[in-house]
Amino acid sequence: MATLNEPPVDDSIEWQALLARAAGAQAPHEPLPLTPASPLQALYRPLCDARRAGPFVVGHLAQSLDGRIATLCGMSRWLSGAENLLHTHRMRALCEAVVVGVTTVLLDDPQLTVRRCIGPNPVRVVIDPDRRLDGSQRLFRDESAPTLLLCGADRAGKGERLGNAEVVPVVRGECGLSPHEICRVLALRGLGSLLIEGGGVTVSRFLAAGALNRLQITIAPVILGSGRPAIMLPTITDLSNSLRPRTRRVMMGADVMIECDFDV
Repeated sequence: MATLNEPPVDDSIEWQALLARAAGAQAPHEPLPLTPASPLQALYRPLCDARRAGPFVVGHLAQSLDGRIATLCGMSRWLSGAENLLHTHRMRALCEAVVVGVTTVLLDDPQLTVRRCIGPNPVRVVIDPDRRLDGSQRLFRDESAPTLLLCGADRAGKGERLGNAEVVPVVRGECGLSPHEICRVLALRGLGSLLIEGGGVTVSRFLAAGALNRLQITIAPVILGSGRPAIMLPTITDLSNSLRPRTRRVMMGADVMIECDFDV
């Protein structure tokens, strides 16, 4: 039986058909017609169609029952189960770029590649406004996928690189690097479908800025009691000011994923 460290690889014809649909192509062996009643189709087909329709930005977090994504020291492996990890890799394969903040790289040293299913590796994008990273992290040293380091325009030299990553200057706003400016800079490079994978601060900033089309929160049946919070938004005093998007729920083993749709 596969473990979290030895995952199975989804190479099913149905998954290949979904990859082709997301890319706007026809898979050689795509079943015709696609079957919306299939659980795989039901989950991913709307996301594939949203990507094909235009710019598409989706955030994803895994959290405990009490809204924590990691312990206070940053340990988050493995909060969610194997099904959600497979889902994360599928989402990477469906998007053109995966975006994380500097703290996620410092704490987790992630690869941000597609390993639990077949599919293309997305461009890896790290938001590091003040150049805290030194290039020793593995995504700057491997050549698995193109990598971009986004930093403040005042911290980037012309043509500069950090390991194998291209350093990309982004004009600072009043509160740092604006999510909308980040999306604009990436769109100029042909990267219109983005997975904002972490951490909580980065996803929260995109949500607060109204820069997310979808937000996926996977809830694991775990109570930490302390730790790093998931979503953090400006304080409200009236429930009428809360966000109430359309949602759908998907069971992932012992976890449940709630997806928020902000386009309706």
